[in-house]
Amino acid sequence: MELQSVKQRFGIIGNAPALNRALEVAVRVAPTSLSILITGESGVGKEVFSQIIHNLSTRKHENFIAVNCGAIPEGTIDSELFGHEKGAFTGAHDKRKGYFETVNGGTIFLDEIGEMPIGTQARLLRLLESGEFLKVGSSVVQKTDVRVLAATNVDLPKLIKQGKFREDLYYRLNTVPIFVPPLRERKEDIAVLFRKFASDFSEKYRMPPVQLADDARGILINYRFPGNIRELKNIAEQVSVLSKDKIVTKEELAKFIPNIDASNLPMVVNTNEASTFTDRELLYKMIFDIKHDLNDLKSFVWKMSGGNYDASKIDFSDVANIEHGSAPIANTNVYTAKQLPVIESTTSTNPTIIINEEPQYEEESVETSLSLADMEKNMILKALEKHRGKRRDAALDLGISERTLYRKIKEYELED
Repeated sequence: MELQSVKQRFGIIGNAPALNRALEVAVRVAPTSLSILITGESGVGKEVFSQIIHNLSTRKHENFIAVNCGAIPEGTIDSELFGHEKGAFTGAHDKRKGYFETVNGGTIFLDEIGEMPIGTQARLLRLLESGEFLKVGSSVVQKTDVRVLAATNVDLPKLIKQGKFREDLYYRLNTVPIFVPPLRERKEDIAVLFRKFASDFSEKYRMPPVQLADDARGILINYRFPGNIRELKNIAEQVSVLSKDKIVTKEELAKFIPNIDASNLPMVVNTNEASTFTDRELLYKMIFDIKHDLNDLKSFVWKMSGGNYDASKIDFSDVANIEHGSAPIANTNVYTAKQLPVIESTTSTNPTIIINEEPQYEEESVETSLSLADMEKNMILKALEKHRGKRRDAALDLGISERTLYRKIKEYELED
């Protein structure tokens, strides 16, 4: 089947290479019975791909059901998927068929598969490998013929490392992977999609369709769209209904996309998930980093000067009164403590500097302890000493509640 006819049949708009590649894979694997894992961010249209695969397969006349694994409570998901016997658990007053039994011969789409509990994953793995399953509260093995399509917007290999997803299930589902690209990687499709959505809402609400001015179109194309197609559709609907003018400018469009300029800036990613510094703790660390840098600078100047530099020992007494633009006249009778002759300058406009003695430079040691707990403890001690033990005043000075201060005093064993 040609790709263009598939797009027309399922209402897919766009011609981005990544989108076409995903559609080609979906069309080619549809006639098989392979398990498919569809990946992509939230709002890119993963469920549409599951419908394409089902409707182009030999199971197209059988049942199709989409199940959001993240929307079913952990305590009932086994019952929903595999069914249960009467009395299997509190509230199980009747025998019930699960989705896998109901959709026998058809296709089941498991959305947000990464949210599935680890115990349910073991049941699903058995069903994928042998077609067998057990109802909750039953010891009778049942068989079913269901094609499983799964989708996720999270990094499953990362969940595997965290022990939240079974590695064997991942490889069983990921027989053929399909990646649906985010909207920001389909810039050439954004304006076309907006025009299609605007036309649909114009017909729905019986009003003239809106159009984007050139500056507004540029802003929309460069927007990151964290909500992808779902977000673009919402923007198109808001603009269609609320825009005063039917030619939407950049200023008008910005009303419907808060902080649109900031959203186009690169995101700062915290690679250390364990870092949970408060503002005060970050300030402490910054102060100590500055102190460390200053000591490094002092050490560098000391080494570059050969150990003979000390600003406090500089003598300017031999420098004659200098008028603006005139050359300095050095006193040639002045000598250093080591009887070093004064260098007379007749070309430089800078005064002659004479070092009277060799200083003894003591490099300031850098405080290497950056323990936030120690810093916090010292700050509390200083505040208590400043306010003569009055904890309420100390708490106000530290910017924390009195209850927090009492807890910290107990934690650091600062009580008298």
